[in-house]
Amino acid sequence: MASTPPIVLVDGSSYVYRAFHALPPLTNSKGQATGAVKGVINMLRRLLKDYPESPVVGVFDAKGKTFRDDLYPEYKANRPSMPDELREQIVPIHSIVRAMGLPFLCVEGVEADDVIGTLARQASEQGRSVVISTGDKDMAQLVDKHTTLVNTMTDTVMDEAGVEQKFGIPPSLIIDFLALMGDKVDNIPGVAGVGEKTALGLLQGIGSLDDIYASLDKVAELSFRGAKTMAPKLEAEKANAYMSYELATIKTDVELDQRPEVLANAEPDREALVEWYTQMEFRAWLEDLLEEGEAPVVEQLETSYEIITEQQELDRWLQQLEAAELFAFDTETTSLNYMEAKVVGVSFAIEAGKAAYVPLAHDYLGAPEQLDRDAVLAQMKPLLEDPNQAKVGQNLKYDASVLANHGIALKGIDYDTMLESYVLDSTATRHDMDSLALKYLGQNTIHFEDIAGKGAKQLTFNQVKVEEAGPYAAEDADITLRLHQALWPKLEELSSLLPVFRDIELPLVPVLSKIERQGALLSCEMLHQQSTELGLRLEELKSAAYELAGQEFNLGSPKQLGEILFEKLELPIIKKTPKGAPSTAEEVLVELALDYPLPKLLLEYRSLSKLKSTYTDKLPGMVNPQTGRVHTSYHQAVAATGRLSSSDPNLQNIPIRTEEGRRIRQAFIAPQGFRIVAADYSQIELRIMAHLSDDPSLLTAFKEGQDVHRATAAEVFEVSLDEVSGDQRRKAKAINFGLIYGMSAFGLAKQLHLGRHEAQEYIDRYFKRYPGVAQYMDRTRAIAKEQGFVETLFGRRLYLPEINARNKMRVQAAERTAINAPMQGSAADIIKRAMLSVDQWLEQGDANARMIMQVHDELVLEVANDEVDAVSNQVCRLMSGAAELAVPLLVEAGVGDNWDEAH
Repeated sequence: MASTPPIVLVDGSSYVYRAFHALPPLTNSKGQATGAVKGVINMLRRLLKDYPESPVVGVFDAKGKTFRDDLYPEYKANRPSMPDELREQIVPIHSIVRAMGLPFLCVEGVEADDVIGTLARQASEQGRSVVISTGDKDMAQLVDKHTTLVNTMTDTVMDEAGVEQKFGIPPSLIIDFLALMGDKVDNIPGVAGVGEKTALGLLQGIGSLDDIYASLDKVAELSFRGAKTMAPKLEAEKANAYMSYELATIKTDVELDQRPEVLANAEPDREALVEWYTQMEFRAWLEDLLEEGEAPVVEQLETSYEIITEQQELDRWLQQLEAAELFAFDTETTSLNYMEAKVVGVSFAIEAGKAAYVPLAHDYLGAPEQLDRDAVLAQMKPLLEDPNQAKVGQNLKYDASVLANHGIALKGIDYDTMLESYVLDSTATRHDMDSLALKYLGQNTIHFEDIAGKGAKQLTFNQVKVEEAGPYAAEDADITLRLHQALWPKLEELSSLLPVFRDIELPLVPVLSKIERQGALLSCEMLHQQSTELGLRLEELKSAAYELAGQEFNLGSPKQLGEILFEKLELPIIKKTPKGAPSTAEEVLVELALDYPLPKLLLEYRSLSKLKSTYTDKLPGMVNPQTGRVHTSYHQAVAATGRLSSSDPNLQNIPIRTEEGRRIRQAFIAPQGFRIVAADYSQIELRIMAHLSDDPSLLTAFKEGQDVHRATAAEVFEVSLDEVSGDQRRKAKAINFGLIYGMSAFGLAKQLHLGRHEAQEYIDRYFKRYPGVAQYMDRTRAIAKEQGFVETLFGRRLYLPEINARNKMRVQAAERTAINAPMQGSAADIIKRAMLSVDQWLEQGDANARMIMQVHDELVLEVANDEVDAVSNQVCRLMSGAAELAVPLLVEAGVGDNWDEAH
């Protein structure tokens, strides 16, 4: 049997529990638990890879009692019932194992161990190698010259020598070992007073259980602690010992329908696998299936993609585009940086499955002759600039910016599949084309890396061979059209979402493109100066840290930092990492910094180091040499609540509460003859809370123009407005904003350095004074649980897949999101509406001003010196009118020579 591949027996039930407890609580976008499924299937895939010629047999426990329960009713009585989050994953696990084509065994009346034991013994008697994949120590009793244990979670293999090395006894004594010491997990009693060391002493000194009971007079002569008094205990516990022996013995004679020699892997049920991987949202595995040309979720279209290199072919296609009600459009470019990118080619599609690519600037050695780029773009310009010619794209903001580099103002942007998906459900998936194609079309697309390579040697698109670039680019246009055809009917069914798409997100595309291309002017000299000063300060902090620690160490190393703080200085351990090491995370250092100097110093070091590396060092290198400005990228389809985010550089995260952060803002300067105007909504989320909750006291405070934090302090601390102290106002502000984000008494206590009881009293008093807020929160939780989502004032939805989860902590997190999302999402919608209004006014009027940034609740403009007052007033008026609330929308505008001065 030497040439026969080993049979692999998988202890599925062991892995189910281990995967459930070892992995984080993963869920799909519908809130369905998936962690155990992923863990078990991942292990099986690993085994198939490691043993490609072997049958891999999944063995699972059946429902109901086994013979051991009849033998000892308390067997496994200590085990808690299976958690609901795990129970719901059993059917998917079993179904996927079967769909993978693996032999699946689940035998009533015995445990999975007994089925494995029987198959292992039968195979071993045939001289066939057996691999048992398990994490259960009891299985060591099955190890023999043909049988080994493999633990895929710890990546360990154990043969006969390995068992002896680990346990100190050979496999033949493992049952005796378990019988003596018992097993708390399975509630096997064992012998009272016998632990691991005593059991080993008995087995190593005398032998098996039978040998021990035949030689009780020899026990007192053994060297382990308590040996002299052990014999009477053993005598008294003899019945328990032998019952435990029987409970711990894995049966090797179960009557099975299949013997090892007939077990074999079958062909996978590919359609079932695709269906399960889609439902579970296992994207990488789904991609693997589709990449191998295996069955998709939906029937794939026959595709016809053309590469256009002749003018006659282009003319024919352009005629079709002009006659089409809608066509999909995409550009291929030299760079992802929209300010630098040039068009390499364009693609388009009019009907599903048919698309064309026009290569224009592939310039590798031996590239075929292509149509002239300038001539083609000039020919297409009227079509692309026609507002009545409807177009659909995927992230058309990028294409619009690139076309602007060629003097083309893209218009007629009627649909964008990235935004359609985002508005439909912001949390269901990532909104890039590959993810959307996989989710909504069941299609694995050609990835850029497939044709351009990866890493440092990755080609730019102009270097990609035309014959490879063509199918990739044409597919982009085709998939975009098909995605629109799949997504748009879903949006139309949910008519409340259409205004979010039509009136907010889509019109914002050209506005954001314009703001991005405008960019912001930077003083690189100021940033270089600040970098130098930060560098000196960091060196001072480093020296001070060494002095406090009494030695030099790497301030950026969590391991070395942990050794200094918790071993050398013996500071209290507040929190541990998942691997059990004392945590040095920021929240831990913040708490320690209240009482110890080194953590406080480390926090300052981390903060300044991040500012230096992220901004003062990096920003000057991001200045575009042609414009002299930095050009961020705004992302509409990232934040779940509808807020814009930005990158390269990230303008949202520049600190404003620290002097060093404000100095970075000072480097954003106005050009000569202009000033910076920053218009900011005042306490917009609190105002939305007042509107949503309809609380009389909150409404009054805002309508009368009161300082709402002072008003809250007066209510909570039961003093007059005039008597509110600065400390009371600070605490009231923390309560106002904390409750918006669902902060608990524990969180408030931590933030204000109060006792938890005192913090709870503040919260209780707040809700007593503002009952409308409490009612809004209760009402929102109930709505979220009933319908699975919450909405902004303008109909934007945020789905909450975990709102009805069985895990209490996940439900509480979803409830906090449900309370906050309507406020944060409405604020996001309002600032977007304001941007549209301001842009429309700037486009129609003669004001010498332009928007250059949008950050949180703030719009930043460059305005000509002699128009500052007029523009500021109009911008404030337009922003205030972006929504009608039950309280005034207050906008405050500042003016300065730089962003910090204006804020």
